Amino acid sequence: MTDAINIGSRRELLWDDYLIDNESTTAELKLHKLQPKEVVIEHDEPWEGDGCDFHCIVKDDGLYRMYYLGWEMPDPDAHANAASEATSDVSRPIVVCYAESVCGKKWIKPKLGICEFEGSKENNIILDQHTAKFDNFSVFKDTNPDCPKDELYKGVGIDDFGNSHYLWCFTSADGIHFKKAWRMSNQGKFDTLNIAFWDPYTEQYVCYIRDFHNIPGDDLNAGIRDIRRMVSSDFKNWTVPVLLDFGEVDDYPLYTNVVQPYYRADHMLVGFPSRYVEKKAWTPNFDQLAGVERRKKRMEIHPRLGLTLTDCIFMSSRDGQKWKRWDEAFMTPGLEYEYNWVYGDCYPALGIIETGNDLPDRPSELSMYAFEYHMSKRPAILRRYTMRIDGFVSYNAKYKPCTIVTKPFIFEGNQLSINFATSAVGYVKIKLIGEQAELNSVELFGDNLEKIVIFEDGDAALLSGKPVHMEITMRDADLYSFKFN
Repeated sequence: MTDAINIGSRRELLWDDYLIDNESTTAELKLHKLQPKEVVIEHDEPWEGDGCDFHCIVKDDGLYRMYYLGWEMPDPDAHANAASEATSDVSRPIVVCYAESVCGKKWIKPKLGICEFEGSKENNIILDQHTAKFDNFSVFKDTNPDCPKDELYKGVGIDDFGNSHYLWCFTSADGIHFKKAWRMSNQGKFDTLNIAFWDPYTEQYVCYIRDFHNIPGDDLNAGIRDIRRMVSSDFKNWTVPVLLDFGEVDDYPLYTNVVQPYYRADHMLVGFPSRYVEKKAWTPNFDQLAGVERRKKRMEIHPRLGLTLTDCIFMSSRDGQKWKRWDEAFMTPGLEYEYNWVYGDCYPALGIIETGNDLPDRPSELSMYAFEYHMSKRPAILRRYTMRIDGFVSYNAKYKPCTIVTKPFIFEGNQLSINFATSAVGYVKIKLIGEQAELNSVELFGDNLEKIVIFEDGDAALLSGKPVHMEITMRDADLYSFKFN
């Protein structure tokens, strides 16, 4: 066990096979899905509309700050009646709006008095066309210990979309009053929610952007949409963006990425990219989708506005460059109704919030958010979705018992806890095997985020700091994560 992986006392998430001896493991990875909940915001203010998107949530000392774009999609009827197709992309300039919450379920739009809209500053707009011609905007709180106080909050977004193709930095001392600061890079397409943050493990800034590859000829609007990563030591000078490495998988278009460190184990990154699927032609199936007349009118602006569908997938990484990507959908538009199965479905907001359970006496859960009613000519809404804590992926065993065997690792701590769930007939049994001792757990059953593993042969402290491996036997069970402490 000389090559044992040192995990210390950090939480290990079973979302990949990093710690797993694949040849000895018979349990299989299983992707879980979000559960839709209530609408938390209606974008029904005069400066909002059906284009409100790219929501970004920042946790900040007991407060959740949300940033999003306020705008309205172009009117297909106005386009059809225009004398020229050289019409504006939007019916009015895009603005950046702000909302906040203390619980993640109830959000308010404060009247900030910063930007004027139709003669009044009684609104929640923090940036408008007088600062930049916005197409996107995301915010993070800079945890770099050397960050200047007036740059504590950094915004990332395009200015003069379609012309300069530069990604810009915007800075703020309070998370509300931003100023346009400096150019970051022009090596990318950038017309999506570009994400940046400080990585304490590598002591550098990381930014995930969008671009194209396999571009035919000189057509900059064709090719395969992709996600790239660039890094910087000072947030001003950036490396050349590099395509994410998904291994040997299908190459299909991905739009937004919402990459973020997972808050319970920040050595792990998660991402929820929207998958772009442009059908080649109108088929009879489109005629059966609700909202067919609006879809046909959108095609008069551009065919892809009627032929494109989007869903969302899940991915995770330990180094930010190589990713485990799930091709099965993590989020789909759901049962058909009047305003879904369109280009713009399944764009999760940046940010994962731990919220109280809607059911009494239940443990907390994860909340995520996604907008609806895109291109509907009615106000967009933001819906909350929930997930079990750590619950994106598990190692799963059916009724027939299966095993998980780990590679050798070294831990620190006195006890082991697991996030798991079984049926009444199901169970989890754990062997912790070292060179001098072997610990066998009692049969574990139930459904718990932090079940303490009781060993019959002594405490886990007996093997702390020494190379070990685990052999886990499971029946009708899911194992999501474990932690020594």
